[in-house]
This record gives sequence, structure tokens and C-alpha cells, in this order.
Amino acid sequence: MPPSVEIAVRVGCYAAVFAAMALWEWSAPRRRLTVGRRLRWPGNLGILAIDIVAVRLLVPTAAVGVALIAAAHGWGLFNMLGLPAWAAIPVGVIVLDLVIYTQHVVFHHVPLLWRLHRMHHADLDIDVTTGVRFHPLEILLSLAIKMAAVVVLGVPAPAVLIFEVLLNATSMFNHSNVVLPPRLDLVARWIVVTPQMHQVHHSIERAETDSNFGFNLPWWDRLFGTYRAQPAAGEQGMTIGLPIFRDGAELGIVRLLTQPFRKDV
Repeated sequence: MPPSVEIAVRVGCYAAVFAAMALWEWSAPRRRLTVGRRLRWPGNLGILAIDIVAVRLLVPTAAVGVALIAAAHGWGLFNMLGLPAWAAIPVGVIVLDLVIYTQHVVFHHVPLLWRLHRMHHADLDIDVTTGVRFHPLEILLSLAIKMAAVVVLGVPAPAVLIFEVLLNATSMFNHSNVVLPPRLDLVARWIVVTPQMHQVHHSIERAETDSNFGFNLPWWDRLFGTYRAQPAAGEQGMTIGLPIFRDGAELGIVRLLTQPFRKDV
């Protein structure tokens, strides 16, 4: 798989989903924004730009490249078992999703890792740009974990590409400020993490923050007991964000980058 093909697929899907979610939010928002786009989007999108540059400069092969190397050397469980592509690709996508779910839980419960991840939760509203707002150090650490999983398991490159496209798309979808009809949402959240399901994860209440960890597949939360159907205050009554970092000045890109290294004030 030439790198140019991987980049074209990822960028094309990324741009299409972002544009679709942003248009949907603008035309039919679920919640009224408390801060709005003008103050939040420059910082959130600036963080995204830094993340992209950091990954391309520091880890140019990324997870798909590591998958190709693993396949060429026969590394990993799937390669050792001789698992055919028709089985290895779907199983690889599902297992990688479980890895990311587990990583997400760990990042919430290990204080040092939480200091990195909490920047994502400190957003004062939740919309499509929240789904791309992750500290560069968290992105690089997450990529290292993903690459290690790809090597250990021998996940084929097409599965890695499919997973990363799905992960990016669903992260933007489930962070979007859009609403699904209640009946559709009840059915859809058995298949994919919906915006109504994931918004609970961005509640200011820590017990609710530590729930609904899934980004893509919703099964792990139900299986491991971290699922919460609704926030206690209701969809419209819940407060987004963290008890700390509620000053509007924290929305600037410099403040976002330095949040992990500052005291809890």
C-alpha cells in the first residue's frame, strides 16, 4: 500500500466527515453552545494541525507502515497462525478497537496520563472539533501503543487503515453537536457510539466522565460495566467540561499545550 494512497484515503475521509458534521451542527444543533465556535475553534483546530505535523515528523511510518513491516517479517499472532485475510481484517479492526477502549480507561485512571488526556475534556462545549482536540503527547503515546499492538498481533495493513479511518470518523461523529431521533439513537448505540451516548463522557461530574469510554464500537462499555445511558442532569441540563480550566483564556492554543504541566487550579 503506497503511502500516498493511505494519506489520500485518510485525508479525504477526514475532510468529508468533518464537513458533514460541521454542516449538520450548524443546521440542527443538539445543544446551545455556551462559548461558541469563534473562541474555541482556532485553538482546537490549531492543536489538530500540531498533532498532524508531530506524527508525520516523528513517526513517518505510522501504524500502517508498521503493519507492512510486520507482515513482511511474519511478526505477530495473526501471521504465526496463518490467519486468512477475510478473518484477520475484521478481527484486527475489532481487537484494535478494544485496545483503544482499554487505553482510554487507563488514561482516565493513571494520574500522569490523565494530565495529558484532560485537555480533551477541558473543552467548554462539545462539537466536531472536540473530537480532534487531543494533546500532541497523548497522540504520540497513543500511536506508540497502537503500533505495539499491530506488531504483537500482526494486524494486516488494510485492517489498520480501516480502523484508523473509522476511529477518526466516529470520533468526529460522536463528539458532534447533533441529535438523533430518540428511537434511532436507542438502536444505533448498539452498533456505534452515538453523540447522545458519548456526551455523558464529557460531563463535569467525574462519575459520568469515567463512563462511556468507547469511540467506535459501543460494546465494550456494556461488557465491562462502564456504560451510562444518560447524564443525571439530562441531556440539556448537564455541564460540559472539567471543574478546572473553566476560564475562557484556557481555550488559546498556548494554554492548551501547557495544561498538562500546570497545577490543578
